[in-house]
Amino acid sequence: MSYSFEYIDIILLAMIAGFIFLRLRGILGKKTGFEEDIASSFAHETPPSKQTINLNASTFDENAKEEFVEGAKIAYETIITNFAKGTLKDIKALLDKSVYQQFEDAIKDRQSRQHSSETTFIGISSAEVKQHEQNKNMLEVTVEFVSEIISCVKDKDNKVISGDPEKIKKVLDTWKFSKDSRSTNPNWLLIDTQA
Repeated sequence: MSYSFEYIDIILLAMIAGFIFLRLRGILGKKTGFEEDIASSFAHETPPSKQTINLNASTFDENAKEEFVEGAKIAYETIITNFAKGTLKDIKALLDKSVYQQFEDAIKDRQSRQHSSETTFIGISSAEVKQHEQNKNMLEVTVEFVSEIISCVKDKDNKVISGDPEKIKKVLDTWKFSKDSRSTNPNWLLIDTQA
């Protein structure tokens, strides 16, 4: 893996840890009787390169799901926007080889037709873990995303041929992420997408 991918990993994990810290910061000053448990579960106290999520049925509780979903939302937005721009090199570390190939083929097809894609990512309305399982050493999590996006495809004359550059549309995507539980690589890979 090249150094640039390691930096992307660190940046993504730092963003996830920062978000979790901001969400939970308000709890720090409240005395609930569970201070030790809360403090020991903060993701920001774990160095990003060591952060892992255990998917064993007994430990993949609501907190683990929330933590996973926050990271998945960041990955979702990053992948959607980079695919639209045609900059797959920036997300290669997040994609399984077969998904990378599908995305690359779609971008090459778009370029061969001299089409351009314009996408404005508005936000994610909801993200929910639909399934999680462990197949031998492979951990797999399926997440359903509902997002709001403005997108269109234009031809070489800048004429809109699909989509609407003025209209926000709701998009439902079901993505499956996978990780080898034996690997030291903290990245989850996108292995399947369904619209």
